[in-house]
Amino acid sequence: METHNGAIASISERLQQFYAQRQPFRVYHGSTNSTRTSEKNRDNTVDTSKLNNVLEVDNAKKTALVEPNVSMDKLLDATVKSRLVPLVVMEFPGITVGGGFSGSAGESSSCRHGPFDSTINWIEIVLPNGEIVRASKTEKPDLFWGAASAFGTVGVVTLLEVQLRDAKNFVELTHYPLSSFGDACKKIQEEVANPDVEFVDAVAFSSKSQVICSGRLVDAVPAGSKQRRYLRRQDPWFYLDVQKKAANAKQPVIDYVPLVDYLFRWDRGGFWVARYAFKYFFTPFNRITRSMLDNYMHARVMYHALHKSGLSDTYIIQDVGVPYHAVDEFHHWVDQTLNIYPIWLCPIRVRRDAPDSAHGLHADFANPEGPEFMLNFGIWGPGPSDYQELVRLNRAIEQKVHELGGKKTLYAQAYYTEEEFWQTYNRPAYDAVRATYHASHLPSVYDKVKVDEDAKRKVTEGSRMPPALRNVRPFQGLYGVYKAWRGGDYLLQTKKKSVVAELPPKRSQQEASQ
Repeated sequence: METHNGAIASISERLQQFYAQRQPFRVYHGSTNSTRTSEKNRDNTVDTSKLNNVLEVDNAKKTALVEPNVSMDKLLDATVKSRLVPLVVMEFPGITVGGGFSGSAGESSSCRHGPFDSTINWIEIVLPNGEIVRASKTEKPDLFWGAASAFGTVGVVTLLEVQLRDAKNFVELTHYPLSSFGDACKKIQEEVANPDVEFVDAVAFSSKSQVICSGRLVDAVPAGSKQRRYLRRQDPWFYLDVQKKAANAKQPVIDYVPLVDYLFRWDRGGFWVARYAFKYFFTPFNRITRSMLDNYMHARVMYHALHKSGLSDTYIIQDVGVPYHAVDEFHHWVDQTLNIYPIWLCPIRVRRDAPDSAHGLHADFANPEGPEFMLNFGIWGPGPSDYQELVRLNRAIEQKVHELGGKKTLYAQAYYTEEEFWQTYNRPAYDAVRATYHASHLPSVYDKVKVDEDAKRKVTEGSRMPPALRNVRPFQGLYGVYKAWRGGDYLLQTKKKSVVAELPPKRSQQEASQ
């Protein structure tokens, strides 16, 4: 903790300097899975990139003490050695613990445990005036829930205690192919209602083809069955494997997937978004080319290339949640207006059960009369070539979600006007936390997540790419790939060993108590 405390003292001193002048600041984390453009420089930035350590895994309490820039794969590598696993593990290895807490995140176990922030016991946070405090669901709950999903606009989170649970070697994953979206929604709710089920998500390949993926932890693969892998170069991309099941199976299909392979099953191909890169670069999309280009097909590399190329401005990238009662209407609207497939579907239990949790941006989640669950739609695909039409469609998504009482995850571009934004999110509860904890002078969440045309222009002007080649296919994309390669992301995938693919053997109760 000595190293940690020294780093926190430096951050505190830096924030005190900013606070004395009421100067806003940015936080440099070292990496990002956001698709937004941001404007940072040394004069306005607090560097937290070295806060990337797992300080402790407590087997008895089933908790992990983690700094905010610890990635999911690093956290999992530390916990599975003790046969423990976080309650919610975000789908990409590079997503960080701090990013999941401060930026909103959910995965297939969120049908049981809620968003990632609900699985955090307490946080250490440096307030904008430099004060170092601890907040939890019972100690300063207004600060705890106010910092959740606040994107760093309440303070700098520097330490988190993550809840863990017992792990098992495999996930028994049952695939239910269906041909009606209404039936798919009903099946999702049935699986969530089944207490034996621990993971639920789904893929809609079209309005007439969906696969529900329902999982539970098991210790071993039954005799006569084989394990199904997804993380190695020679393995299939998960969505292609699921799509094949949808095409060929009339009855449920059961696979046994190693735990880590399941948790990061979406990494290779970035769900399916990487398939668009093959078309963009005039490259055949088949098993051989996917294998040859595997190092570039992981989310870490893809996000870096997406940022540097500017191609994120040509895609519709939205995660939105709508209450169950509005799912059919929203899907029909998406089908008719966007016709983007596949679509990821993930049920998330959004209701907060903790007392005194009606604080912050999502204070409404504490309302017992509000929806208990929302179904998340992951809508990711190429947009129209005309930028104004792309903006119009993104705004139409935001307006439709608001009309149906839903919420949008804010890691992607937000096209709301400020008035529209605060009609969707709880400004009084959010502003109250910021006023109490000396953060009112900082940019708001809206300021951070809105599409910033000025920042995009400055990034473009600062690019070393020749102006004549900007926005020219495939040179714009090649520039992004080059920057990802030069930045080391490619080497990271080349050299990085997979996190522990198999859990260590179970220890006896006597061994565990020693």
